[in-house]
Amino acid sequence: MHIEQNISLKPYNTFGIETNAKYFISVSNIEELKDVLKHKNYTNKLILGGGSNMLLTKDIEGLVVHVNIKGISVIDESDDHVIVKANSGENWHEFVLWCLKNDYGGLENLSLIPGNVGTAPIQNIGAYGVELKDTFVSCEAISLEDQSLKTFNKEDCNFGYRNSIFKNEAKGKYVITNVAFKLTKQNHQLNTGYGAIISELKTMGIKAATIQEVSKAVIAIRESKLPNPKEIGNSGSFFKNPVISIELFHEIRKNFEDIPSYPISKSEVKIPAGWLIEKAGFKGKRFGDYGVHKNQALVLVNYGNAKGEDILKLAKLIQKTVKRLFNISIEAEVNVL
Repeated sequence: MHIEQNISLKPYNTFGIETNAKYFISVSNIEELKDVLKHKNYTNKLILGGGSNMLLTKDIEGLVVHVNIKGISVIDESDDHVIVKANSGENWHEFVLWCLKNDYGGLENLSLIPGNVGTAPIQNIGAYGVELKDTFVSCEAISLEDQSLKTFNKEDCNFGYRNSIFKNEAKGKYVITNVAFKLTKQNHQLNTGYGAIISELKTMGIKAATIQEVSKAVIAIRESKLPNPKEIGNSGSFFKNPVISIELFHEIRKNFEDIPSYPISKSEVKIPAGWLIEKAGFKGKRFGDYGVHKNQALVLVNYGNAKGEDILKLAKLIQKTVKRLFNISIEAEVNVL
């Protein structure tokens, strides 16, 4: 077991924030992970995956455990379906591409989402009308307390919008080691009705799309709107889309006739947070080394050497302004540390 000291976490978070870990170790298998979790000399441990859904605002005084367990395998299949297991250290987008290469359908709308497989269930990642829970079968996780291995099925995970048991009662108690998905081998069900997928496919000259072409359309849309974290530090969408009452929606529409909405139930609608932030005047606004991206108001960015506290201060200003203008509270998707 090789534990390093005073390691920069800049390469390990997509915001590119410069903070240090007092102690750091990268583990590549379950036995290594268990050994590290048993280690009594480091009581405070931060589990780190792809670093795509976090904002670091300070140095980490404890032990940072980078989970880098790789591997993808087929664990069951029939004529119509396949169950694929991916280990937690696999890059999410590369895993999606692996599935598409093998003509396994169900994840194509989730192309180009940053992060690793192991953190995907925590957030119940989603895009363009599809969520992780739609294909999720189960995940295995190690208990931080006693290093026992537990399997969580879909019902156990209590998935919600950008939410799961791992963000609530199981928060900070488990490390996910692998995730299993049920995907289609034929008769793929395409989800193209959300966002700009249909128009993008038309632009590409495609009438009868394959799952691979849907993925290419999603990638093209995301690349046109979202900055590449390798070029501009960011964590994708910083805020959740709020769900509000029909009554509040009609009240807001009196002053903002163009407010977009998506029905959730007879009494609630979802409002795009990006629209709210843009109407509040923040889209493209820059404050020195940090700001709001010019093409997508949901994305807060680090243009170079911003501090986590700077970006957090901006996030709070946006929340306060949106609340004042629309009486809507928007929550951060990103974990602030």
